[in-house]
Amino acid sequence: METRTVTTWSLEQTSPRDLIAVQQSDSLSGIRIARAAVPSPEFSRFLYTSVGADVTWTDRLGWDRARWSAFLERPGVETWVAYDRDTPAGFVELDAQDEGVVEIGYFGLLAAFRGRGIGALLLSEGTARAWDLADRLPGRRRTERVWLHTCSKDGPYALANYRRRGFRVFDTRTEEEPAVDTPGPWPGA
Repeated sequence: METRTVTTWSLEQTSPRDLIAVQQSDSLSGIRIARAAVPSPEFSRFLYTSVGADVTWTDRLGWDRARWSAFLERPGVETWVAYDRDTPAGFVELDAQDEGVVEIGYFGLLAAFRGRGIGALLLSEGTARAWDLADRLPGRRRTERVWLHTCSKDGPYALANYRRRGFRVFDTRTEEEPAVDTPGPWPGA
């Protein structure tokens, strides 16, 4: 079986002051970011498969509708979506964990929207929403840590974008994994 070497970086922020946010600019005037307030397995699967199509996101491809629903309905799971003139451009998924920790489980843009600064804006907004998650969840402990991971399969600017937003690497791992074709946006694509 053919394999490939994959490096995974785990990054974190441990204070809201760590966030180096990007502000909305004239070049991003058509961009808005909104929370998908109604859990929708179909919409979340669309975002996951469309963004991950060319970077080999495969771990959720086998999830059925019930599993998507169960995940999305958990308290502290939020999906924030970037829209370019009301067209979905990308998303950031927050996953609240114990002890005031929030993981950015997924983050990315559809290929047609990359390279325009939307990712920096979306990551800024998503990270800020991770830091203020307790404001939307009564009884939730204040966020003390926001973390995520990225890997060498992700876009070439992913790691640099996280670092520019104030995330620090706390772990690096390199492993061999089976080489699989990118799934494409649709089965058999």
